[in-house]
Formats: sequence, C-alpha cells, structure tokens
Amino acid sequence: MTPSGADPQVPVCPKRMTYGPCGGVRPDGRCEMRSGPCIFDDLVPWGGPVATRPPVRAPLVLTDFSCAPFDEQDVVRTAGVLAGSCDAVLVGEHQNKPDFPPTLMGRLLLDALTGSGVTPWITLSCRDRNRVVLEQELRGLRSIGADTVMCVTGDGRGYDVRPDVTQTFDLDGPRLVALAASLDMVAAVPETPTAPPVNARPRRLVEKQKAGAGIAVLNHVPYPHTVARFMESGRAAGLTIPVIAAVAVFTDTASAAVLQGLPGLELDPAVTQRVLGAADPVEAGIEAAVEEARALLSIDGIEGVNISGSASASGGGAAIKAEVGRRVKNLCVDRTRGEAP
Repeated sequence: MTPSGADPQVPVCPKRMTYGPCGGVRPDGRCEMRSGPCIFDDLVPWGGPVATRPPVRAPLVLTDFSCAPFDEQDVVRTAGVLAGSCDAVLVGEHQNKPDFPPTLMGRLLLDALTGSGVTPWITLSCRDRNRVVLEQELRGLRSIGADTVMCVTGDGRGYDVRPDVTQTFDLDGPRLVALAASLDMVAAVPETPTAPPVNARPRRLVEKQKAGAGIAVLNHVPYPHTVARFMESGRAAGLTIPVIAAVAVFTDTASAAVLQGLPGLELDPAVTQRVLGAADPVEAGIEAAVEEARALLSIDGIEGVNISGSASASGGGAAIKAEVGRRVKNLCVDRTRGEAP
C-alpha cells in the first residue's frame, strides 16, 4: 500500500498508522500484516494537544465478554453468568468474529447488567470504520451511557478472512483516543509490553496518556516480573493513569491456542503444561489464573486484572471466568481484612 505522493519503493505501514508501532509487531520485529520488518523502529511521539482528564477509577476485575455472535439471548445469558463476579466486562472486536455494532452491544449489555454494578467496556477498532463512523459510534455509546471505550488500531484481518472486504484504518489507536477524549468518553487503551521495540513500550503508553487515555490494559505477558519492569519504566517516564494487567484463563488445548495465536500474546510454557496435564484441567486453570492475579496485583501501579481468554473450547467459558473473578475478589477482601490469602 503506497499513499499518494509516496515513494513506491519505500515500505509504508499497512495500517496507515501515524503514531506507531502497533502492538502486533512480531517478536523478531516483523510486521503483522506484510513480509518484512515493521517500519517503526521507535515510537512516534504524540503530536496533538496534550489532554487533561479527571482521574479514572480502575475496576478490580475486568472480564472479557465472549458470546455467540449476533445472538441477543446469549448476550443476556452470558451477562447473567458474569454478573457479580466482576466490576466491568470488556467486549472485544475480533478480526475473524464480527458481532453486533458497538452501540447496539452496549445497549444490550446495559440492559442485561442493570442493577449488577457491572459496566460494559466496548472496543472500537479502526480496521473497519472511517473516522466519521468512529465518531458516530462514540456519540452513540456516550448517549446510552456506555462511557468507557477501548480504543484500538485493530489487528489486521487474516488472509483467509473476508479477503473481499477493504480494511479501512482511517485513524490509528492514539488518534481515536484523542477523538474519544474530545467527546468526554473515558478512553481505555491497550499496550503490549513484550512487542518490539520493547524498551519503547512504556513510553508509548505515556504518549497515549498525552493523547487522552484515562486507563490502560496490558496485553498478557508470561511472567509478572516483566510487568513490574514495564510499570517501573512507565512511572519513570511520567505514566500516571491506572493500569490493568491481563490474566490468561485457559483449561484446554484449544483455549490456550486461541490466546497464543493473538498478536503480541504469550503464555508461560510451564504453567500451560501444568494446567493441560492436570487430572482436573478446569480447576488447575482456575487456580493458575488466581495465582497469576495475586502476583500481578502485588505490583506497584497495577490496580486491576483483566480476566482474559475464552477459558474453554467445550462450553462453560463464562462460568469459568466468573469463578476466577469471584476468587480474585475474595482474595482482595481477605487482604483488606488482614487475613492470610
């Protein structure tokens, strides 16, 4: 892809990013969407106005929301399973799994979660929308009271997923953040601590903060000490927004493979082997997730955890994630009371 006036011999970002790199850079520095290296060998500093936002309170437990696509009844059923086990649910937007439009999904979840104290976080991706449609969705979400939006550039669509459909990428994540913040939305952002250039990732999150991000969710990394180093570097660079760290939930080979197949995400091989080799992999997966949450919540600056993944390929994933969420909440209650975990 070569923009008008560009040298056709010089590679450009296939996502048309201005403020790169994205979180999908491969461990060896290759681009997620084309052959060859990512064109960004360092972060691009935010060039727009520096936003000032009131502090955002992080949810202790933010749980990935997964349900059958285009199925209102399953939205309601899944919300009922998760209610009471988390403080917010995160609705993703996957390149190979389209679902209801964001504003409609937000309305369905607000109705289903009424009285539960759980709020929906809706993901907006730049992959399939130009900036006019992105603004329409933001205004629609704000009008119904779904005030937190996860702003992402978006994964590139797989070569075998709707090859007939154009990928838009009219904006990138940081510019979408600025648009959301200008409309008084709470802009949540992802960051991938392990994606190249690794040393620039904490500073990139600070640049998103400057654009208007109010809260961040880190993509899963296999070792908590990696998150601790990331947070230390981020705070030193001026990071002040609350950060949520991801906890991987898997109980079978398929659910582990789904997580490992996401750009920038990695599992601890020892934990994976222990869970999948256990006599009761469901209980082992729950225990591993709670153990990981305990370690992450002990890190300075980590204010919550994201219960992430499908949890199971054989059904019951929402119930498994709900059990993880309940145990994490109980763990924190015990600590508040001064009881041994």
